[in-house]
Amino acid sequence: MNYYSDHISSGSLTVSQIQVAYLIANHSMYIKSISISAVFFGAMTYIGNGPNFMVKSICQQYGAKTPNFSEYIYKYSIPILLPVFVIVWILFFK
Repeated sequence: MNYYSDHISSGSLTVSQIQVAYLIANHSMYIKSISISAVFFGAMTYIGNGPNFMVKSICQQYGAKTPNFSEYIYKYSIPILLPVFVIVWILFFK
């Protein structure tokens, strides 16, 4: 209402736009948690990030050794990324 009262009164905003604005204004913790989960757990699974597949295929094409999915989880995600994500969670969400 503070920023777009003229749009609301003219009826140019849709119901879904109003619902999204309400969610962002009143429940920002949900938006933060969804965004962070998408970014972090996409990186944790190696599959969740499309450019990772592109980099992996380019490396394999040139003969570089790249980990498969299970190697990535056990060698990199659990020992490196998981502690980093826990620290970020503690710093920003506690």
